[in-house]
Amino acid sequence: MSEIENKIRVLVVDDDVDQLMLVERTLHSYGFEIRTHRSSLGVSNLVRTVMPDLVLLDVNIPALSGDKVLALARNQAPSTTRFILYSASDEARLRSLSLASGADGYISKSVQGESLARKLISIYKKSRLPAASAR
Repeated sequence: MSEIENKIRVLVVDDDVDQLMLVERTLHSYGFEIRTHRSSLGVSNLVRTVMPDLVLLDVNIPALSGDKVLALARNQAPSTTRFILYSASDEARLRSLSLASGADGYISKSVQGESLARKLISIYKKSRLPAASAR
């Protein structure tokens, strides 16, 4: 996989330090620009100042779950920012939560390495396509 020409800015929000470090190392090695945050608190301010292309949100984070953070942070984020729920929960539950919360996608924490990078690139590219006409 070639290095991304214009680095995709990703904000990863997870209370698990080991998981954060793993995702940060992995995505950095594939050319992403990574910012991590260990709490659901302060995410709205971060999306406003960092202006990430993608926000990877842990669903099971203390204080405020990822789907609730999404609702608050989306109002502060640039319109082009895409929010992806990220969890070790079973995929059916994750899909359902993603749809209910208005997330732009979901990824299981079992997806790692090049597969994770590819999924994020796919979501990023899909978000950059011109909207199809409603005819």
